[in-house]
Amino acid sequence: MTRVKRGYTARRRRKKIRLFASTFIGAHSRLTRTTTQQRMRALVSSHRDRSRKKRDFRRLWITRINAVTREDRVFYSSSKFRKNLYKRQLLLNRKILAQIALSNKNCFDMISNKIINQKENTNKIKE
Repeated sequence: MTRVKRGYTARRRRKKIRLFASTFIGAHSRLTRTTTQQRMRALVSSHRDRSRKKRDFRRLWITRINAVTREDRVFYSSSKFRKNLYKRQLLLNRKILAQIALSNKNCFDMISNKIINQKENTNKIKE
């Protein structure tokens, strides 16, 4: 029976894992078993944190909008502000509103004034 030399499949697989874990510290980047474990752990964390990042940014945007609306005493909360925007058919998402609130306060004030003016106009029509 002739001698069978092993192929390079396993070596290629381990090399790929090592390249993924090359920035890890200590044995996590050197030993094959620990690198595979750390790789699995890293992939699980990245999958979990992708949805977590969306959640965190949404919270951040809501907080920023809330801070500006409460500062000017325009409305009591960001949820009421968004409700009035929706009623007036000013469709701006939270991300854009938060950017406007931070960078261009005058524009945010114009939007809130437009809501207030339309609100007063509808009240006059009803009377």
